[in-house]
Amino acid sequence: MEASLRFTLRKDLINKRGEMPISLIIALNGQKRKISTGISIIPELWSEAARNIMPLTLKQRNQLEKTHGDLVPPKAVLIKYESELNELKFKIQKIEEEFRFSGVPYSASKIVDSYKESNEEKVEKPEPEGLVYDFIDQYIQDNELIRAKGSLVVYKSLRKHLKNFQKKSRKKIRFENMDYIFMQAFQNYLVGWKEVNNKTGRVTTLNNVSIGKQLSTLKTFLSYARRRGIKVHDGYKEFTIKKERLEVIALNQREFDALYNLDLGKHKRLQQVKDIFIFSCATGYRYSDLRQLRREHIKGDEIRLTITKTKEPSVVPLNRYSREILAKYEERVEPLPIISNQKFNNYVKELCKLAGIDEPVEIIRYRGAKRDAKVFPKYELISAHTGRKTFVTLSLAKGIPAEVVMKITGHSDYKSFKRYIEVDEQRKRDEMTKAWS
Repeated sequence: MEASLRFTLRKDLINKRGEMPISLIIALNGQKRKISTGISIIPELWSEAARNIMPLTLKQRNQLEKTHGDLVPPKAVLIKYESELNELKFKIQKIEEEFRFSGVPYSASKIVDSYKESNEEKVEKPEPEGLVYDFIDQYIQDNELIRAKGSLVVYKSLRKHLKNFQKKSRKKIRFENMDYIFMQAFQNYLVGWKEVNNKTGRVTTLNNVSIGKQLSTLKTFLSYARRRGIKVHDGYKEFTIKKERLEVIALNQREFDALYNLDLGKHKRLQQVKDIFIFSCATGYRYSDLRQLRREHIKGDEIRLTITKTKEPSVVPLNRYSREILAKYEERVEPLPIISNQKFNNYVKELCKLAGIDEPVEIIRYRGAKRDAKVFPKYELISAHTGRKTFVTLSLAKGIPAEVVMKITGHSDYKSFKRYIEVDEQRKRDEMTKAWS
């Protein structure tokens, strides 16, 4: 006689959160034995008819999340639970099949004992709790001296999100279970993540660009852990991240000329901000590089500087704009009147507004499948990094070959540089339309 297998929700073992454990009941010849699955859920997620976890429609999920909050696991986690239940059932069926094939008499108790023995044989030394977070902390510490400070911020953010996801999913995060399904579930968590500022009431969410950055950072981190000898599940490698194309915010030639020729009178503060920004537009340097620029880096008609972000040496030829600005401040100890990045970003918007750089620009971002389009006057989108983007786009528009521009700016990856070329192609089409329409 074949054993009867069915899952049941143990309503007699409800925990403080209102969750109940799922057990597998094995019945054979009047004898019943239970096996714990290690999975607990709220009863609203259980189907008595199907004896399994209930598949939720979007409407059902939304209703349950309103009443039960984070007690409703992400869809990918529920799929994983169901997969684990099916796997357990298959293991028990296989054990019973082996008993029948051998001709040895067996009972429900013997099936359970055999299952426990086979499980004990496969149990390895468990991964220490918190190893993922400890390893992230160690990674940050090991790279503090060789990586730019800003580039490690995303790892601290990733650590925070993993902690919150662990709390929401109620599953310990370990290297060995960070598989494809985990990556899907973590992505869904990031799409739904929101943070409310208690003082202002402002709600912060993540768009797909930020989500993609978190996921790509996680994949990079897992690959690093593998190289350091940590046992990591291979499933994460199969997870692909869809990258959205970002708008290139840069000044065109007319806007650059308007800013360069802007008479600021006695506004010393804005005049200095203007000089720094024009210098960035004329050299392609990041603001972090302008901060470290010293007199000894200026060698005749060029600047020789080690780039802060990449730690690679760069040589940038001077042109009439950069020479003019350096000459203006030649009596200073430092070549440029640098201020903090935050103050600069505030002042440069004010500066560009005065220069009439106010063309409406539509910025489109997605959060999951939800489209969010906003229109800004262009000056609101200008920041310190716009200078570098302006250098690239204007250099290409002036006919400087892409490989030469890449050499000056230090772009080693053509993929990241390609979007500037596409912007230039769009400009050519616009000009052709104007000329021949």
